[in-house]
Amino acid sequence: VLVGRKEEIEKYLGEDRSNIEIVDARDIITMEDDPSTATRRKKDSSMTVALTMLKNGEGDAMVSAGSTGALLTGATLIVKRIKGVRRAAMAPGPQIPTAGGRAVLCDCGANAECTPEYLLQFAYMGSFYARRMMGLTQPRVGLLNIGAEETKGGALQHETYKLLKKASEEGRINFVGNVEGSTMLLGGVDVVVSDGFSGNIVLKTAEGVAKWLFTELKEVFMMSTKNKLAAAVIKGDVKGIAKKIDPNEVGGTAFLGISKPVIKAHGSSGDEAFFAAIRQAMAFAEADIVSDIENNIDYMKISEEA
Repeated sequence: VLVGRKEEIEKYLGEDRSNIEIVDARDIITMEDDPSTATRRKKDSSMTVALTMLKNGEGDAMVSAGSTGALLTGATLIVKRIKGVRRAAMAPGPQIPTAGGRAVLCDCGANAECTPEYLLQFAYMGSFYARRMMGLTQPRVGLLNIGAEETKGGALQHETYKLLKKASEEGRINFVGNVEGSTMLLGGVDVVVSDGFSGNIVLKTAEGVAKWLFTELKEVFMMSTKNKLAAAVIKGDVKGIAKKIDPNEVGGTAFLGISKPVIKAHGSSGDEAFFAAIRQAMAFAEADIVSDIENNIDYMKISEEA
């Protein structure tokens, strides 16, 4: 189902429309709109209409490349969080490429300021995502920190460490301790728990390093005839590595904790990237991660006495 200005959408559709429905929505939420009020003020925007349809069961998942803040706020206000979830978290998908495969980073930008309870819930939700979307039976959970020792970090990390350790001892998650950014990229864990501020910096830094590295490699390969011949020999292998970090392959970012699947595609997504985001939304809906969260929410909360 495509939501937006009907006449604009129809310009790009081919002859076969048998599997496509268009829902007309006249307004648009721009990047200049206040994310906290955009969906409430613009009731006829494509984002608001699509979120309302998702809430009413007229879709199983939603994909949008619009304003991240407006989409997260709209999903929270319209579709609602799962009962008991304190904050929705953003988890880049499919996942972050690492030396050992891939890892889930939760949160990667939705919540700049967090409490230990938020991070506890991120750990559970990231674990459910890793189990369902990555096929891992016991995903290794690490707490992003400035060192591996239990004493590292500030009050937030210390308190969160205790909660994650307790959950691990109870057999609910597989917490392996603190993890540094370098260890994360080398495949030390499957789920990285972080506040959105730190997580976003890690994500963007990793993306920047990858782009820089391939730029440098390209320059090296073009330096001489010998290097060009070497490049030709390993071209296929290099393409395989590049594919792992290609934004077009990533798809989008899942909002974990929302009662129905919502995927945020990048604003600069091309056709391949948007296709990957739709594919991710389908997989997310079929995985039924929402049920996992609902069935375990009592373990994801800190009691009043605590």
